[in-house]
Parts: sequence; C-alpha cells; structure tokens
Amino acid sequence: MTPKKRIAILGSTGSIGTQALEVIRDHREKLEVSVLVARRSTELLIRQALEFEPQLVVITDETCYEEVRRALSATPIEVQTGSDSILEAVQRPEVDIVLTAMVGFSGLAPTLSAIEAGKTIALSNKETLVVAGELIMSLAKRHGARILPVDSEHSAIYQCLVGEEANPLERILLTASGGPFRTYRTIEELEGVTVEQALAHPNWSMGAKVTIDSASLMNKGLEMIEARWLFDTPAEAIEVIVHPQSIIHSMVEFADGSVKAQLGLPDMRLPISYALGLTERIANDYPRLNFMDYSFTFERPNLELFPNLALAYRALELGGTAPCVLNAANEVAVEAFLSGQLGFRAMSTLIERALEAHRPAPSYDLDLLVELDAEVRQQCRQWLGSRR
Repeated sequence: MTPKKRIAILGSTGSIGTQALEVIRDHREKLEVSVLVARRSTELLIRQALEFEPQLVVITDETCYEEVRRALSATPIEVQTGSDSILEAVQRPEVDIVLTAMVGFSGLAPTLSAIEAGKTIALSNKETLVVAGELIMSLAKRHGARILPVDSEHSAIYQCLVGEEANPLERILLTASGGPFRTYRTIEELEGVTVEQALAHPNWSMGAKVTIDSASLMNKGLEMIEARWLFDTPAEAIEVIVHPQSIIHSMVEFADGSVKAQLGLPDMRLPISYALGLTERIANDYPRLNFMDYSFTFERPNLELFPNLALAYRALELGGTAPCVLNAANEVAVEAFLSGQLGFRAMSTLIERALEAHRPAPSYDLDLLVELDAEVRQQCRQWLGSRR
C-alpha cells in the first residue's frame, strides 16, 4: 500500500488552505495533514486542528497563542507560535509536501526553509518567486526540492509541458479573466471604483488581496514574473491574453506552431489536488465542463487603463531587486485601497513612484530582500501620510 502523503499547510485558514483541506477530507486514504499554520484566525484553525489532528499547529500571532493552546490542550497536538516556528515546522521529517498558501512577502522565508530541507513545494504564494525567483530556483536545484505550482494558470502551463521536455517552448499564453472592470473604457470610470466593486470577481472566489490584484491586473503581472522563473522563459515569450470565461487556464506554443491548452471549470481544488497528488490525477465528483455552455473569446489587456501589468514587465526588465520593490509597494497600495486611504487608480501611481525611486541591486540574498521590503513599505506609507 502506498504511504499517505503528509502535508504542511501554510495559510490553512485562507481560501487556498481551506480548499486544500476539502481535497484532503475527500481523500484521507491518500493524504493527511501533518502541520497547520495560520496567522490569527483562531476559531477556524482550532476547528481544523480538531478535525484533521495534525502533529503540529502554529499560530504566528503570539497574542492568539494561549487561546489555541487551551483549546487543544486535551489533544496530543503540539502548539507553537511565532514566525521562527514555521521555519522549523516545514523541515520536520513527518512533512512530505509543503503547501505555501500564505499571502504576500510572508511566504518567502518558509519556502526557502522548506527548499533547504529538500521538501516538495506546492507553491501558491506567487510573491515568493516574484521577489526572489532566481534565488528560489537555484536553491531548489541545489537541494533537490521539487516545485509544483498551485495557481491555476501555472498548473495549466506545467500540465501542458508534461512529456514535452525534448520540444522547444516558443511562447507561454497566460490567460486572465480581465476582472470585474474588463468592460470599463475610461480612466474616469476606474477612478470611482469602490472596494465592494473591486472585491466582486466574476469567476473566482479568492481572498481580498488576490481579488484586488486581479481587478487591477497586478495579479497577472505577478503571475508573469512567476512564470518567467518557474518555466525558465524570458518575459518577451510570455504573452498575457484576456479570456473572460476562465475555462482555458493557460496555453503553451511550441516551435512547430502547435498550441496546447489546459481547460476546466474555474475550481481551485483541481490544481490543488494535482499538486498534492504529485501530478497524479485524483478522482473526484466535482462539476464537469459542458462545452455547449460556453463560447471562448479573447482580448488584449488594456495597459492604459490597467498599468500594473506594464509595471510588472518593467520590474522584470530592471531585474535584480526591482520585483521586490514592485511587490512591497503593491502590498501597501492594496492595504491602502482596502482601508479607503487610496483610490483604485492611485494604487498604480504609488507602485510606479516606488519603482522609479529605486536603483535595483543586481544580486541579493534573503537578508537584503527583508531589509528592502521593509524600507519600501515604510517609504510608501510616508508618501501616503503626506497626501492627507
């Protein structure tokens, strides 16, 4: 009998984490939870721990530790707190796969720790490769760590490339839904966008940060940078196309002009189960795609209305630490938009200003990235404060 795959879920209470637990719940004969990590959603984390009985639970917000510890005190589950506990947890021998579903820059250090231990990474934290793609991929190669993408687009590209190792890849066609404002035609329309409108994604159910990134097309810019490193493909060979139906999750074109696509209903459980199954397709009873229900259409992204995508290409062109600046400024911009400090279009202005103010370092390590990330966030918040 094949042993169960033992999984550490970083960000278990978020959108990806909860859907991963749905997959595991349905396939307990193949998958089990060894570690759960959450930031501060204590009630949900406690319920998850009681149901899935991991060896370890980590609550990173230290003010929440006592609540979780008391709730689990009658169980054999170990409870820890703090960011350093995550770095140790992902290296434990009882962990086979690390699902990195933490949001933003916070996912970088745990991913590096898991790579150093040679773990298989189910990567949902795209910011990890945006900020440190060259470092991540070189360390993964050195330590024999396997990286399986969980984003629907990158999972699609990965699936299209299986069995094609000897065939030259000419182009990646990275699809985008276009978000809730795809049909907007003027800057004035976007300047009046509300938080509630931006959070209403037409096809996907995601966390707030990713949903706002999708609405601004920054999500597609981050995914483009991620694809550059995952698939060792230059930016000029990665084309973003808007596909409003979100059925074709991405495509690849080969040197002979042939194009392969991966299709399916927009359901994140599919790429999650593909990664957790280590590319084994785990049977399920999810809704199936009926081709008679859809017509496929494609558009070019409007970079004048949605400049974040162009800024991502610019950051990759600048290279070195520029994508770290892009990511840090974007995270501050999204926080400011969600809190009502910044308008929708003004997010791009803040990000562009941060990029223009930075002189990229051509090489970096984790310490430099942590320092730069903090520096850019502080500068962006100062700029925001001066606007009041």
